[in-house]
Amino acid sequence: MPKHVQQAWTCLRCLRQQQKGRRHLAIAAATVARSNQGGQPHAPPTTVYDDKDLRQIFNSTSAWHDFSKARYQAHARGNVGLFQNQYLTNPGGFEQYAEVTLEKCRRIVARILEISTSEGYKMIVMEMDRLSDILCRIIDLADFVRSTHPDYRFQLAANQAHARMFEYMNTLNTTTGLNDQLAKAMADPEVVSSWTEEEKKVAQILKKDFSQSAIHLPREQREKFVDLSSRISALGSKFVDEMRPSKQALAIESIRLNGMNPVLLRGLDQRHGRVVLPIAGMAATNAMKYVEDEATRKEIYLASRTAAKPQIELLEKFLRLRAELANLAGYSSFSQMTLEDKMARSPAAVIKFLEALSADNAPRMHEELEWMRNSKREDPRHHSASDKINPWDREYYRNRLIARPQSSRKPDFLPAYFSLGTVMQGLSRLFSHLYGVRLVPREPLPGETWHPDVRRLDVIDENDGHIAVVYCDLFAREGKNSNPAHFTLRCSRLIPASEIEEAASSQPPPSSKKLSPTELANDGMATSTPSPDGSVYQLPTIALICDFSPPSSRSPLKSAFLIAYPPLLTLPSLLTLFHEMGHAIHSVLGRTNLQNVAGTRCATDFAELPSVLMERFALDPSVLALFARHWETDAPLPYEMVKSWMDSDKGARAGDTETQVVLAAADQVFHGEGILDSGDFDSTRIWHEVSRKWSSTPEAEGTRWQGFFGHLVGYGGSYYAYLFDRAIAGRVWEGVFRAGKDGGAVDRESGERFKREVLRWGGSRDGWKCVGGVLGDERLAEGGEEAMEMVGRWGVKD
Repeated sequence: MPKHVQQAWTCLRCLRQQQKGRRHLAIAAATVARSNQGGQPHAPPTTVYDDKDLRQIFNSTSAWHDFSKARYQAHARGNVGLFQNQYLTNPGGFEQYAEVTLEKCRRIVARILEISTSEGYKMIVMEMDRLSDILCRIIDLADFVRSTHPDYRFQLAANQAHARMFEYMNTLNTTTGLNDQLAKAMADPEVVSSWTEEEKKVAQILKKDFSQSAIHLPREQREKFVDLSSRISALGSKFVDEMRPSKQALAIESIRLNGMNPVLLRGLDQRHGRVVLPIAGMAATNAMKYVEDEATRKEIYLASRTAAKPQIELLEKFLRLRAELANLAGYSSFSQMTLEDKMARSPAAVIKFLEALSADNAPRMHEELEWMRNSKREDPRHHSASDKINPWDREYYRNRLIARPQSSRKPDFLPAYFSLGTVMQGLSRLFSHLYGVRLVPREPLPGETWHPDVRRLDVIDENDGHIAVVYCDLFAREGKNSNPAHFTLRCSRLIPASEIEEAASSQPPPSSKKLSPTELANDGMATSTPSPDGSVYQLPTIALICDFSPPSSRSPLKSAFLIAYPPLLTLPSLLTLFHEMGHAIHSVLGRTNLQNVAGTRCATDFAELPSVLMERFALDPSVLALFARHWETDAPLPYEMVKSWMDSDKGARAGDTETQVVLAAADQVFHGEGILDSGDFDSTRIWHEVSRKWSSTPEAEGTRWQGFFGHLVGYGGSYYAYLFDRAIAGRVWEGVFRAGKDGGAVDRESGERFKREVLRWGGSRDGWKCVGGVLGDERLAEGGEEAMEMVGRWGVKD
């Protein structure tokens, strides 16, 4: 059975480096989810909703405690388990959960292998989808808990369960009988004609997944494939974890560091009149932006762009193994293998996109470089006759470009208008305007969350009632991963009445004795109200992770009184939260009958579209008018302050785009054909060749930056995806939401159009049909190289 990988949806913008790949035994979403009634643990509020609560619980720790305390203390069931999962009341529950899961899976696999009738084959996709769901239920939760839970005992138990389930997954990967049965079903016209379009799509996905797992190979080669996959996974983790420069630090005379942040300088070691500057970290980054002496910048640049030789050897071994794996599976390159089921479909199409995008970006890049050259010529600290912008000049002069004086630029005042509570309030109001859904605070029950800071929100649809649960872990704390991320812990899937009957006859853990059969069918987690036929839907359960400063109390100058301060977001933090909520709303509204194609269960180069698009809404005046008010005075935000920040921030966007184009092109070459053709594969030579071809300021000779390219592990062959979705998002913003003009950003008709053509499909519809449908452009519906080139010509102009 196809393989499963980590579920945290983290993207290039989120800066979380981790291994990712195609989720083959994936997640599901339902077509309809109705509200629970009768005071059940997951029932939504029945009183008139006031979104003041939403603002208060995020702005004030005491308000959150008061809000959640009464129900928490009054609940009679005691510890309900993490996420109200019946097994997870304590760390040992993971072991029992794994045992129960394995037994369920073995029964389903046996049923599939015994199918011999036409009626049986008609149900095979549903059976495989259930098998996928059962495995994902524990793998997704275990993956999240092992990386997020503050209790080491839970981390250890979750990690053991994850490893055990992954081992079983590898067993399914080599079970040829499953592939054979699916092939028989797909070869029978009567069977195929009985399937829904969704079932046909999932069947095709499963077929490709089996093929990419080398299931068609003889036993010895399949075993080699599994071994290669395991070695690649281990090397990838090692490459990311052990990333380091060749030189760990430089000793530089303090006078040569003029211009650098003095606070950072004071925090660095001083030895024999020299500052010891660590090459990795904030200090070196700050130096490249602010140090006035060009020779010093060059020295820091060369050191910071040169990875240690063992790191390069590790990368090259990793890339060779990937190429070997692809060849074993019948592909000419790892990139071809990766792109087969993406919107791009081929490496040639990716290059077409990058060439068109690069051409569109060139005039703006030229303008940027001209400004930098002029600035360098006018710089009194620059003594050379040459105005050439060298690689070590880029960050310094680009920073000056961004920092050009703006008449009304007051960035320090902006966060006062973006308390976390008002931003969450604004997101709820925006979703209500666009999609008819809102965020409602919900009191967690004992044992339901992994930390007291975690807020629970229920997503309420104006027609369908309770449709999802979102856990918000948004505050920084010691030991917590600081990278923003979106985790789908469980997504919607139709649970038929037969499964509920099966759950009623099972032997649940003692903690489940008060659960109904319907609740038992979803391990105690949230479900919809039963339909007339007795079926229910699992509700999507999502976790959002950020690293914002928590609410605090401070004493004003010369005052004995403490004032409670809410968390205040900078504009970059605002964009991050909107981005992550874009992933979340995709998970919530991408409701399909089969979980393999639900929510973000879509092509990698399509999954970023909703989140990147959400960033457009964050700074739109009509959206900001929904919530942006000063946390103390309640005065509305003067939009010219935001406009000034946006204008200055756009000053160096062309350089950012070019950098991403270079990285995307390098990714294609590193995972392209010819890696195994000779024994002299040289990633450093390739990196410099790509840089010279695609960059206006090519990489300096002698560097080995590719050793820091951690996203090669998680986005191998598909690094272009974020640029691709940015280009599409810009087109959708202009063509569907009218670039915010005349209230387009809060227009219900436009929101429904995007939901109808894009969000609701999850991965059950080809991405090109979604894009062509929402833009009303039939030329895009079939995709291909011409469509990729067209998207490139749209450019990235945000």
